[in-house]
Amino acid sequence: MKNKKVLHLVQGAAVAAIYVVLVVIFNYWSFGPIQFRIAEALTILPFFTPAAIPGLFVGCILANLLGGAIPADIIFGSLATLLGALGSYALRKHKWLVPLPPILANTLIVPFVLKFGYGAEEAIPYMMLTVGLGEVIVCAVIGLALLHALLPLRYRIFETNPSH
Repeated sequence: MKNKKVLHLVQGAAVAAIYVVLVVIFNYWSFGPIQFRIAEALTILPFFTPAAIPGLFVGCILANLLGGAIPADIIFGSLATLLGALGSYALRKHKWLVPLPPILANTLIVPFVLKFGYGAEEAIPYMMLTVGLGEVIVCAVIGLALLHALLPLRYRIFETNPSH
């Protein structure tokens, strides 16, 4: 039982680290009213393991801290990613729907953070469109491509039996 908890912790930490690295590498596209946060493609990982849920949440918090985000963005932006990850896990039996929760969570939450936290001048519906389109491209297109690329490797990468 202890090894399973360690495995879960290591998997979550790996997801968090990869999320942070992707945000740092693609920093220019990760913040602002027109977002294309490549790291959000990882929100499909709860399809494979529940360890990805805290990993994505912690990764988003750390990435937002490193990216100089304001407290409202660190809190609500990270909660949007957490809600998306929880929804992805809930829909794991329907792989084509797995990207939907992160798309919806970020589309509905992030524009309000941009408007009221950062004082963005764009209208909320415009930012919902731009953030939403970015999320569709990253989560539905790149994320689903990632999901399908990982499917043949799922039992090697997301080992659930640490005794091997």
